[in-house]
Amino acid sequence: MTMPAARTAEGEAQPRRGRGLPALAAALEWAGAVVLALLFVLVMLAVTRRYLFGAGLVWSDELAVWLNVLLVAIGMPVAVTSALAMRFDVLVRILPPAARRLADTLADAVAVHATLVIALGGAAVAAHVGGVSTVLGLPEGLRFGAFAAGGALTLVVLLWRAASERSLLAMLAAGLAGTGLYLAANSGAGFAVATPSLVAALVAATGLLAGAPLPFALLSGVSLSGAFGGLLPEPAMVQTTVSGLSKFLLLAIPFFLLAGELLTAGGLAERLVRFAAALVGHWRAGLAQTTLFASVLFSGASGSSVANAAFGAKVMGPALVARGYPPAKAGAIVAGVSMLDNIIPPSIAFLILASATSLSVGALLVGGMVAGAVLTVALAIGIHLTVRETAAPAPRASRAERLAGFTGALPAIGLGVVVVVGIRFGVVTVTEASALAVAYALVTCLALRALDWRGVAAALRKASGEAAAVGLLIGASAPFAFLLAVDRVSDAMAGLVTAFGGGPYAVMLLANLVLLVAGLFLDIGAAILLLAPLLLPVAIAAGLDPVQFGVVLVVNLMIHGLTPPLGILVYVVSGIMRVPAAAVFRAVLPLLASLLAALALMCLMVAAWPALAPAVKEVFR
Repeated sequence: MTMPAARTAEGEAQPRRGRGLPALAAALEWAGAVVLALLFVLVMLAVTRRYLFGAGLVWSDELAVWLNVLLVAIGMPVAVTSALAMRFDVLVRILPPAARRLADTLADAVAVHATLVIALGGAAVAAHVGGVSTVLGLPEGLRFGAFAAGGALTLVVLLWRAASERSLLAMLAAGLAGTGLYLAANSGAGFAVATPSLVAALVAATGLLAGAPLPFALLSGVSLSGAFGGLLPEPAMVQTTVSGLSKFLLLAIPFFLLAGELLTAGGLAERLVRFAAALVGHWRAGLAQTTLFASVLFSGASGSSVANAAFGAKVMGPALVARGYPPAKAGAIVAGVSMLDNIIPPSIAFLILASATSLSVGALLVGGMVAGAVLTVALAIGIHLTVRETAAPAPRASRAERLAGFTGALPAIGLGVVVVVGIRFGVVTVTEASALAVAYALVTCLALRALDWRGVAAALRKASGEAAAVGLLIGASAPFAFLLAVDRVSDAMAGLVTAFGGGPYAVMLLANLVLLVAGLFLDIGAAILLLAPLLLPVAIAAGLDPVQFGVVLVVNLMIHGLTPPLGILVYVVSGIMRVPAAAVFRAVLPLLASLLAALALMCLMVAAWPALAPAVKEVFR
């Protein structure tokens, strides 16, 4: 009779052990918000001096990059212990309790291993790296020390969470297992293999299947490959990770995320919905078409498909259900149209692609506009053919109603126009355009009294956490990509993609098949970072236009936001609408077919372009 009492005592102890975690998370979110605000002020100050006074700040770019590394370091503990963790837990959910506890311990062990690498490797780099920044006059070791501190704090949070959510025994098991992995990676056992990257991939896949955060699974895999002949020791891993973050172009990601948060919090996104309803609400399946066109308009202001999916699930999902749509179908429509955000500019996916391949951001954004138009038409046709509304369609809006809808939505539409025009015509850089987007959204929301300073602070907190999660993934992918390059995986990839010949049609076919398979198991961002540098040289050798191929690559991978087992857009929508993800995956199949048809059309157009380009150029000469 003492066992129930013991369980009760343990159950009461668990909440007490985790009582400080929310306060710590809130403090880190506020710290991240402050860093993001400083980053915005710094970039805007540099932009103002450059364009109004003709003299920039010599030190601003490097300081901004350092602040971005600090933002990721501060947000790391929050990013890996929240919904931003990029965990693949579909298989873990269906395991019996005993097996689930084992998987949880393995996932935490992988995360502990990775945080030890970041903390100890970063400390080693900070202690031994010499010199000072020529522009800032600060020791180069500072940013590595900040990153190491973020890793150490993340380790504390991981173990604290294991103790509070499960038990002290679970915390102890995860800590010991993670330490064992760390010692094994640094043991120098000498089990050399021909391709250490294969070991890294297997370890990362195992950790991912167990539910470990994707960035930590990648870092753990690269670290353990050192025991099998891998060429990246622990300090070099951290240096490569921080270097992957230290690109001025990547500052556009937190700024575009912040601009989207401001527009959503300020209610301007809902004005886009009303304008879309005035345009297409009277069509067949009018509310579903309104959801599509609202997503197109929102894409020009956000750049994040996950943000669009969350907004659509909160605003359009309940409206669709109230109109008589089955909940799963409503969720499928919201998820399906949300993929457009990372295609239509400004697109965070294209920024990641540009950072990984050095392709022109402006050219990619123009290509994204064309691809977005094709995908929008495909989705509109798919909705028209497969969606049935039980209620009568809405009456056609009058000219005055359409004009009123356009006027109300103009402030939000203007943001996308300012960004795309500014980048495409070389008026501003991508990072400057993203900072201007934040300034535009902030001034507009405050001027319209759609947002107060408390709402601005909330947007900063949310955007800083999202930016840290994306930045951590980009940084963690860099050592893995280095290992792939050392093992000459690109040669094997080239052999696979050119198996049917080196012509544009054959290469395009096999490259898309590779992407379709890889996208089932890789996060979209990680797939871009790892596969784009491998496939792009093969595409160029086949005569394909690199920008067009890059657009097709992003479209292909974005479609996987709707496919199991990862399907991030489906999971976001199903979680908010409280609809089983499996039901949404089934309901989204017709829209998925429309998107795949559009992808096939774009592939044919891109493959045919090398033969058509001379004739087209002759016509427009």
